[in-house]
Amino acid sequence: MTPRPVVPGFHPDPSVVRVGDTYWMVHSSFEYAPGVPLYRSADLVTWEQAGHVLARPSQLDVSAAPGSGGITAPTLRHHDGRFWMVTTNLADGGWQVFTSAEDPLGEWSDPVRMTGVRGIDPDLAWNDDGTLLVSYAGFGAGGPAGLVQQAVDPVTGAALTERRPLWQGTGGRFPEGPHLYRVGDLWYLLIAEGGTERGHAVTMARGPSPAGPWEPCPSNPLLTHRGVESPVQNTGHADLVQRPDGSWAVVFHGVRPRGTSPQFHVLGRETFAAEVVWEDGWPRLGEWLTPPEGAVVVADDLSGPAWVAPRRFPAELLTRAEGGWLLSAADPDPASEDLAFVGRRQEHLQAGFRAVVRASSGVGGLTLRIDARHHLDLEVDGDRVRAVAQVGALRSVLGEAEVVPGEDVVLEMRTLPGEGHFSSTALAPDVLVAGLVGAGGFAELGRLDGRYVSTEVAGGMTGRLGGLWCSRGTLLARSVTYTGTG
Repeated sequence: MTPRPVVPGFHPDPSVVRVGDTYWMVHSSFEYAPGVPLYRSADLVTWEQAGHVLARPSQLDVSAAPGSGGITAPTLRHHDGRFWMVTTNLADGGWQVFTSAEDPLGEWSDPVRMTGVRGIDPDLAWNDDGTLLVSYAGFGAGGPAGLVQQAVDPVTGAALTERRPLWQGTGGRFPEGPHLYRVGDLWYLLIAEGGTERGHAVTMARGPSPAGPWEPCPSNPLLTHRGVESPVQNTGHADLVQRPDGSWAVVFHGVRPRGTSPQFHVLGRETFAAEVVWEDGWPRLGEWLTPPEGAVVVADDLSGPAWVAPRRFPAELLTRAEGGWLLSAADPDPASEDLAFVGRRQEHLQAGFRAVVRASSGVGGLTLRIDARHHLDLEVDGDRVRAVAQVGALRSVLGEAEVVPGEDVVLEMRTLPGEGHFSSTALAPDVLVAGLVGAGGFAELGRLDGRYVSTEVAGGMTGRLGGLWCSRGTLLARSVTYTGTG
């Protein structure tokens, strides 16, 4: 069976906890708000989005976040009747922040800053006397300082101890993403190393205390796909969880690259899961947990938890109007980080976005993007609709059509697989097709090689999103529909 993600699309750096019979999981969100998407599941295979942890402006400021800046690598834990989430905000100068809630579906507290804890990928664990320990990939004046740990006051966020070094892995670059677990009489330290590209891996050590000394697992790495023939690559950044029956599982992220060398991935890092079995006191990876395959059709009114915006909350751009939603322009440059855009993740290898819009008072339309400088747009401007490719600083009109100004227009974006083994499209992960839908069906206006809207070309840590944009005035959106398979 081909492995499939349990949470598809741009959902990297998973962290999971079980409370009772329910599993809860969070992910990085980078420059997008709301921040830290929150999912729940009864079986670790089928997940639904329950909301966001950082769901209001008082909790999250990403207004200065560059592409792939902002919120990274959260950890979710449950302790003393409360849920706790810690993460790093790289956009506001505050470094580590943590928040808590008795009910994860309710409001989470305003974040507490840990100004003395400088680094990324923080973990939360409590030792036997109740002291909160934060383990993380430290930064110093000279750059990365390796994996370190400090005791922290959970009320004020003040560091109570100096840094102490942890196990640094097996020699892979960028040791990061530490998680501490108490299993029986031993403490286990799970980390990511090798970088979040093809060399990514998960390794483990154990010791008698949260400070070690550390004994590396003799069969490290626990997980890696480097050099392995698999449709899933870049596997790493894992978190373990124990089921009510005592068995264990692991969640981790990976990518699904396509096309020819070096291959290209477009959905971002997605979350996968697998069984874990313990042998001789060490975890071993078991069978992957794979959800059933099926087509998805979602008609969205833009108010659901899937909708996000870069650098600001969607509510700062969207207002309800008669017959739909009004999206107000923020920056006239279609390649600006501050362009008015609201979207949802592309979660399937073959996907479609359809929007019914009216641009009688502005310029805008439908877009499929991976960041501010790499996207395919459908632009409604007066009596014209244009398919426009944005690749870095270059913006090119691929095709256009005439429409009746001031009336509703049906825009559609599709992703198609590359064709053949030696054609130019075979090099690509997919092909993006943009067009209009009218009485005669779909009319293509332009297509773009999917490599230009991929991580390997754009760089960064996110994945594709599709949605609405506006560069001047306002755009009225009647509806948006997402379809996907694979």
